[in-house]
Amino acid sequence: MELKVQMAHYTHRMEEALDAALPLDHAPAQVEVLRAMRYSLLGGGKRIRAQLALGLCEGLCGDATPALPAAMAVEMIHAYSLIHDDLPCMDDDAVRRGRPSCHIAFGEAMALLAGDGLLTQAFSQLSGEENLACIGAERALRQISVLSEAAGAYGMVGGQVLDILGNHRTREDLENTDRLKTGALIKAAARMGCIAAGASLDTEQAAADFAGLLGLGFQVVDDILDVYGDTQALGKQTGRDAELQKVTYLSLLGLESARAVADALHNKAVVRLDALPLKNRFLYDLTELLRTRTH
Repeated sequence: MELKVQMAHYTHRMEEALDAALPLDHAPAQVEVLRAMRYSLLGGGKRIRAQLALGLCEGLCGDATPALPAAMAVEMIHAYSLIHDDLPCMDDDAVRRGRPSCHIAFGEAMALLAGDGLLTQAFSQLSGEENLACIGAERALRQISVLSEAAGAYGMVGGQVLDILGNHRTREDLENTDRLKTGALIKAAARMGCIAAGASLDTEQAAADFAGLLGLGFQVVDDILDVYGDTQALGKQTGRDAELQKVTYLSLLGLESARAVADALHNKAVVRLDALPLKNRFLYDLTELLRTRTH
């Protein structure tokens, strides 16, 4: 199936499932925070983490359905992290995905609670009856362990701490931050997709290695687009890294070298993909798309 058609199929499944997971009519007392949660969760985006989980599961076992709860969980974690990243105490961004950030639309207090709600709801997806019935308690528990470690102080939160401290002098400093802030959740999505498919530990490790390289390459391209990208296409304000005086791959290496780094990471990621017993080309095509993206 053509890449864009397959991505659209996965995205459609995700949007339907996420919409159903947060109904407004079942909790009238909490409707305002649910609106804020839905605003950020259902506000578009590439769904790259979900695409990875679903694509790996289908590529390995022929069916993406077992990975749907994991894909939902990782998108909830990602949405929560974006809400909190945009807060004035963090990056202070007023625009996300082409519209006002959650705290602009709902206020800082409600945005903070919406992030907390999404973080908690993510683990409800993994421990829920649907996931347990599909993949069993043992594999569901492994997914919970993988995601909790990736999202916490030893993963994404730890990366945000390093980003706030800003002690970046070298490419190695940047990569250490990005392996946690961006890469940890991407690797978790890949591992949970493998777990859902019932893959071996060797396959899971190969997928994690691939996703780690993909995540680093994704961030290098992000740094380039923050300067050379189009605000309307990106759905967020460009030039924010410079305003915040952040050291990035672009400021550290220059455009030509940064692009060379992105290409090298892409090539290494493809080598890792070759180690996976995939039944289709979806992940190869997705990896190429992320390398050449313009938004």
